[in-house]
Amino acid sequence: MNVSLNWLATHVDLKGKTPEELDRLLTFAGVEVEGIEVKGVASDKIVVAQIMEAVQHPDAEKLKVTQVDAGEGQLRQIVCGAKNYKVGDKVPCCLPGAVLPGGFTIGEAKMRGVESKGMLASASEIGLVDAVDGLLILPEDSPIGRPVKELFESDVLLEVEVTPNRPDLLSHHGMAREMATLLEVPLAPLEIPAREGFTADGVRIESPEACPFYTAVRISGVKIAPSPAWLQERLEAIGLKPINNVVDITNFVLHEIGQPLHAFDAAKVSGALVIRAAREGEEFLALDGQTYPLLAEDCVISDEAGSALALGGVMGGADSGVSDGTTDILLESAYFTPSRIRRTSRRTALSSDSSYRFERGVNPDGVLAGSALAVKLITEIAGGTAESVTMKAGEAPVLTQPVALDLAKLDQLTGASIPHDEAATILTRLGLSKSADGTWAVPSFRADLQRHIDLVEEIVRVKGLDAVPSRLRGTFVPSSAVDAAYDADMRIRERLAALGFHECQTIKLISDAQVTDALPLKPLLPGDTIRVSLPLSEDHAVMRPSLIPGLVASAARNIRQNAKALRFFEIGRVFRNAGGGKAKDLESDSLGLLLSGHSLPAGWATTESAADLYDLKAIVSALVPTAVLQLVPRPRDGFALAADIQADGQNLGTFAMLLPSRQRALDASTPVFIAELDLPKLRKFVAGSREIAELPQYPGSSRDLALEAPAALANVEIERVLAKVKEPLLTGFECFDVFSDATGQKLAADRKSIAYRMQYRAADRTLKAEEVDAAHKSVVAALTGGLPVTQR
Repeated sequence: MNVSLNWLATHVDLKGKTPEELDRLLTFAGVEVEGIEVKGVASDKIVVAQIMEAVQHPDAEKLKVTQVDAGEGQLRQIVCGAKNYKVGDKVPCCLPGAVLPGGFTIGEAKMRGVESKGMLASASEIGLVDAVDGLLILPEDSPIGRPVKELFESDVLLEVEVTPNRPDLLSHHGMAREMATLLEVPLAPLEIPAREGFTADGVRIESPEACPFYTAVRISGVKIAPSPAWLQERLEAIGLKPINNVVDITNFVLHEIGQPLHAFDAAKVSGALVIRAAREGEEFLALDGQTYPLLAEDCVISDEAGSALALGGVMGGADSGVSDGTTDILLESAYFTPSRIRRTSRRTALSSDSSYRFERGVNPDGVLAGSALAVKLITEIAGGTAESVTMKAGEAPVLTQPVALDLAKLDQLTGASIPHDEAATILTRLGLSKSADGTWAVPSFRADLQRHIDLVEEIVRVKGLDAVPSRLRGTFVPSSAVDAAYDADMRIRERLAALGFHECQTIKLISDAQVTDALPLKPLLPGDTIRVSLPLSEDHAVMRPSLIPGLVASAARNIRQNAKALRFFEIGRVFRNAGGGKAKDLESDSLGLLLSGHSLPAGWATTESAADLYDLKAIVSALVPTAVLQLVPRPRDGFALAADIQADGQNLGTFAMLLPSRQRALDASTPVFIAELDLPKLRKFVAGSREIAELPQYPGSSRDLALEAPAALANVEIERVLAKVKEPLLTGFECFDVFSDATGQKLAADRKSIAYRMQYRAADRTLKAEEVDAAHKSVVAALTGGLPVTQR
């Protein structure tokens, strides 16, 4: 909601309070201020200046060089491109250092070689509304050198977020009441004439569950015209567009005291107003020009002929509203049941300032007050004569009841830091009154105060939480397994984010079709998936057995948004019915990874290359840098490549590449690699402190080894043998080449050649060639003796 401080000042004295102070005051009282906007001229360095001379710019046809008197004792040279001024005119001059709307700061500069010491401004450039194209021409009697802000009324707009339990703040009077309470200053009384005559003729409620209280006043002889300047300024200040005097008055009353109103053209109403439930299949043409189908739960304002004039509490009808030819009006003021308005507004996607307040609950006692204030303003501004009686049906609901304040509990909760008389003063300032029996009568506009603790909360809120002393310090709690798991998960997130990954959070329910993308740690068997008994839709029919389906779906959406590189991860819970549906449901935590697209950001120094399985292996290695990582081939149905991920010999997770057909279905132009890791096991690798190894003091040596092996021999088998070699000088090894020949000309088709580089080093000396050769010979012997390989 937008709150104008000028409007607010008509109800409460805000002198001496800056917008920033009011922002802090409201925020600490639980009313969040989301933004502050200054309307009008803000800077003191925008002054009245008189143009004394204007000559053609020597190097620019559309510019002139002016000499202006800004009250500084000497003329100031400014280059200007406007055409609507003449010598002698007074205009706004932005001196160097002036800050314009949008944060732009004026300085001195050269324009096409000519020095310009400031800027002559249009209205919009200094925060006002443009009336003409060009400079703002000020009145002739404007004092030279005077800040322009003193010639125009300025305002400050607070954008306030009001919580649903405080509908009393959805008006300037309600916000002023809150300000008066917090600032401990008087609240100006509202001058609303009382209307005492009532009649049941003219309105009828057939749906009291939707509208328990309805009133209408007939005003004859009104003249529809533009609103007076003060009314237009009030509405424009909060972002509303003036329409005509009657409609503007209803909007003014809504934002003044929080009571929504609606004016019908009486000539378009046949007989009495009937508040009824909509008929099944009935349609309603709203003010926005759209036709909406209605349900029986919707509340309709109609006439005796049955025509739907308005959708109660939401929006008026296109055929019954006030127009330029209207002379007689029926002014509606009512109380609608919040839940009914909320459902109708959400279903029809119709939202208005009125529905926003009705669905949160307006003040029942404000119905007659709002009507009376609007009648007063309409007869004063639009003329006409209001009938002396108000048509009324139903009764205003009573939403509040007396609440007892338990002083002993107040002292217990606040540490006796708030005196009882001060607590009573705060409640009184809030509008409550103490009864003879000691209870507090709650005003109708504070329906949220229902219990003792509600009164305590208000007392502490107004007094300030900083006034309540802390009685207990934080106690030491030993670290638990939950803490360790949380810390490990955060460390995993940080590492993946540093590697360029983005975290996803997907829904735990997937469709039957998505199950084919699942990559659980253990392959699924028939009956292992858990189905939802009554799914909301087919897309949410199965509890996910793996995180991968959600990541694949996210990848598809990003690919279709032209994303070039995909690096996603998700930490979450997966579900399965272990044992083919005969055992109980199991839940476990997993880490899902998805990698596809460019492996490096595109740039002049890099070439485009697609990520491959080794990139994904490197990422997993970065998560467990102290472990020896191996990919053990293990075919999986529905995937082109698949392997188990082993860390230090134990299964850590699974790895796979999507089939080309599945890749094409996702519109992916590069292979898509996925992995799912057992999160509890992964936590053990990342938890705790890591030892830092010292850098080697002596140089190492390497030897290359080429082996001829069967084509089906997996690299992991060779790595396992090398890991078991009892050679102390062998510190590392890497595969750097693989060769095969499908034709069988250079190498048998069922054979391959693998080249490794072996690293040898001693911690206490520089190795001799003989030592390296001996160590290398033992490694070769271990390989040729333990595997069906030969040295080439």
